[in-house]
Amino acid sequence: MRKFIFIPSLLLAGLFVCACSQNASVQRNSLPIGVFDSGTGGLTVLEKILSLDEFNNQTGEPGADGVADFAAEDFDYLADQANMPYGVYDSEGKSLLLRALVKEDANFLLGDSFYADAAETSPSGKKLPCKIMVIACNTATAYGLEDVKSLLALRADGTKVIGVINAGVKATLDALEGTDEPFAVGVLATPGTISSGAYERTLLSEAALRGLRDKVSVVNQSGYGFAEAVDTDPAYVDASLTAPRAGYRGPAVGLEDNCVKAALLDVYNFDKDGVLGSGSSLQLNSAASYARFNLVSLVERHRAAGSGVPLKAIILGCTHYPFQQETLQGCLAELRAYKKGGKYIYRDIIAEDLVFIDPAKYVAIECYNSLVADKLLAAPKEGRLVRGFISVPSASLDSSLLTEEGLLTYEFKYGRDESAADFGTKQVPFSDATIGLDTKARIRALLPACASELF
Repeated sequence: MRKFIFIPSLLLAGLFVCACSQNASVQRNSLPIGVFDSGTGGLTVLEKILSLDEFNNQTGEPGADGVADFAAEDFDYLADQANMPYGVYDSEGKSLLLRALVKEDANFLLGDSFYADAAETSPSGKKLPCKIMVIACNTATAYGLEDVKSLLALRADGTKVIGVINAGVKATLDALEGTDEPFAVGVLATPGTISSGAYERTLLSEAALRGLRDKVSVVNQSGYGFAEAVDTDPAYVDASLTAPRAGYRGPAVGLEDNCVKAALLDVYNFDKDGVLGSGSSLQLNSAASYARFNLVSLVERHRAAGSGVPLKAIILGCTHYPFQQETLQGCLAELRAYKKGGKYIYRDIIAEDLVFIDPAKYVAIECYNSLVADKLLAAPKEGRLVRGFISVPSASLDSSLLTEEGLLTYEFKYGRDESAADFGTKQVPFSDATIGLDTKARIRALLPACASELF
């Protein structure tokens, strides 16, 4: 039996009527919370929001009470799957296009309609605009947060936006509070997020405010292909293959920064089922292999820098990465135990108590506190509505702009102009056809709250 949520009158005192186009009598506090990401990875953030129990629902004060803090809230989640990965746009010289896509995501959550399917020429589905927005994507936060803030300022209805980067940084330094000796923080994020410098700037700025600027160093690692592999992009992983293929976009064997190093193959310790081929033709072919490659690359980068200070935390700066946190933790333990020539190579530069920081929980807490401050928590009710939407290629697109799998071609995706009136995609509801059975199974296995609410 579901529990009713009792919210004190103090928190409900500020309810007022929202004059939205769909229903002018809808109370603003009853509008949904909007969450978006470049794909399904942001469901790791939604999972933390849905299951958060850090506050007493009767008083609003800190302290778990056995009832989810957002139990009375409705949610709209958007996965911009057709346009992912966001982390590649900057390296392709398309940061303005990325910013335009982020604004399109925001406008969808602020809007009142959606397409029933990719073939519709005008949206027939009806929805409510969101009352607060969470950008669950690190890259979208890095490049588009200020644009979304400007968009909301023009609306002048008080809608706020929360990004993941500040929450992740504050959580990291909170976890390391009291550390007396110099330490390093690793940032594992998409190439676009790393290129923006947003995490390093925010980390060093926050550290300075806490009097830690001279103690903290930052190790940045671009997660080459990691998010794409988690989202089973066929250009990065294809479980049906048994041999290397043309069209592979993941890391190749070589000496450059984004390459698999032949000298480190025993360190990566790839599972034989997670790679295709061998030697110079080796290709990564599982999300776990991408996780191992990128974590080892981060630690190797730190070792090569020669500071000798221990890594005390690694921020998982992409919502897709927590799906592989068990792999990352296992790989880290292997690195601490790794010996060469009878000597430990990595043990001294990896703190025994190193923590992985998933910013999602702290985003959830910030969202709750913001709703309380603005008196926008939903009125007591039983149950909640959680809806998932995903972008797909428009059915009207010429077949030459699509891959064999029906996805946007790389050339079209990153060749579009940011001023285009139509980016060639539509936002439609989650379904077996739009998210895929494999992705759905992964969500069921790893994100129980999302699975129970969405499917």
